[in-house]
Amino acid sequence: MNSSRPLARKAAAFGASAAVLGAMVAGLAAAPAQASTQATAGKAGAAAASTKARPKVSVSTPKASSRDNDGSCPVKVDISANINVKLDGKTELAYRWLHGDGSKGKVKVLKLKGHGTKSVKIGQTLTFNEEVKGWEAVQVLGPRKVTSKKGYFSVTCQDAVVIDGDQLDAKKISVSAWADPSSYVGPCTPGDKVNFLGRIKVNDPTWVKYRWVLNGRVVDYGRTKVYHSKTVSFGYSPRESQRGYAVLQVVGRGGGSSSDRAYYKVWCKDEAPTPSARVSATSLVTATNNDGCKVGAHANINSTGRARVEYTWYVNGQSVDRGEVGFGREGSRTVELSDRVLSGSATKGGRVTLSVSGPRNNDSISQSYAACEAPKPKISVSSLSVSGQRNEFCADKRGPGVDFKATISSTAPTTVKYYWVIDGKRENPDLERQVNGSVDVTWGIAGAQSASETKGSVQLVVTSPDSASASTSFSVSCPKGA
Repeated sequence: MNSSRPLARKAAAFGASAAVLGAMVAGLAAAPAQASTQATAGKAGAAAASTKARPKVSVSTPKASSRDNDGSCPVKVDISANINVKLDGKTELAYRWLHGDGSKGKVKVLKLKGHGTKSVKIGQTLTFNEEVKGWEAVQVLGPRKVTSKKGYFSVTCQDAVVIDGDQLDAKKISVSAWADPSSYVGPCTPGDKVNFLGRIKVNDPTWVKYRWVLNGRVVDYGRTKVYHSKTVSFGYSPRESQRGYAVLQVVGRGGGSSSDRAYYKVWCKDEAPTPSARVSATSLVTATNNDGCKVGAHANINSTGRARVEYTWYVNGQSVDRGEVGFGREGSRTVELSDRVLSGSATKGGRVTLSVSGPRNNDSISQSYAACEAPKPKISVSSLSVSGQRNEFCADKRGPGVDFKATISSTAPTTVKYYWVIDGKRENPDLERQVNGSVDVTWGIAGAQSASETKGSVQLVVTSPDSASASTSFSVSCPKGA
């Protein structure tokens, strides 16, 4: 018990919430287990290192859902980062979060397999009851030790800003609120269970700033333009059985207006699944993202009654993601597979499968995805200029011949088709050149008749695989005495 007190003082100095403090103290209690996990991960890493090189690992800088959080407290801050592991078989990814107060999170281990670079998105949610400035970082312990840069964030607690009391009196604002549903019975899994709705009425259009008070504590606030009446709302997801009330307030320095209490009651009850409930997977849609060669998907999970459904995503038969959804009654939920980087033969196309498992039956749905297409080369033309002149034409009382040069560039190896234009007239059929990076192309014209000068405009036009062009004017003269 005494060992946790210095940690509590450190967390208080940092401004951590009770939720974060609880997690930190729990981390102390779990330290032997974490050490065991690290030792196991270390042994596994040593064994892997003895047979082949450890995979390359990189970590992005953690990002907060909002770097500067300004509002009523408590405030939840979502922080995420990406860990990229270059795989050639199987490995274990061990990582933990580093906190700005000097504490460390619990070590987590993920098993990875495959070939090519695999991107793993990790995240955490921190709750703060008071103002704080801090940072979070990710430390990868295996298969290679890497620590990310620090991702900074801040929390500023503010009371709701409201309109003046004189304005309230002039606008004659009235407020009402109610809960929907006012009574809930069922599993208390994450997600809104009770919605509180309020209606603000005014006799003259005005901007109104309001706040919601749940069981005596400010939990949400906002600002809205009300012309005659406006409905505002917030959702609440209790984790345990309880009853209480919410009030919608518009408060000013000289007075204010509040709704009656909107009472609610929640009974968290993990009732047994409906015996006859059946689950199914439908409406699978896959999408290939050619930018980085990735595949993503979404589908619907359906249940005919109360049920808890587990689901797994597969790409070409390999499990890549899994989760769980709960149904309080008959309904449908949409689940998504975030973009996954493809490598090897998977880049040429394949299949995505969603498998679901309910209390009474299993179901699955599959759909093919398209092969990744190489990005279309981008073509550019530059450095179009006169590269030389031929004065032998001057002896025939003509202007000098002119030679031109230009540079065609491509972002990928390709065959480029192009032609030259002199004084607005096309000079030739399409010419072809293989371009891998940049290549110089040339063209020449004879001297102008009965003139000592050759002048005009020149243009190089690319027609395939992309359109591009460049143009310039020119003027060259025969040497004096020619």
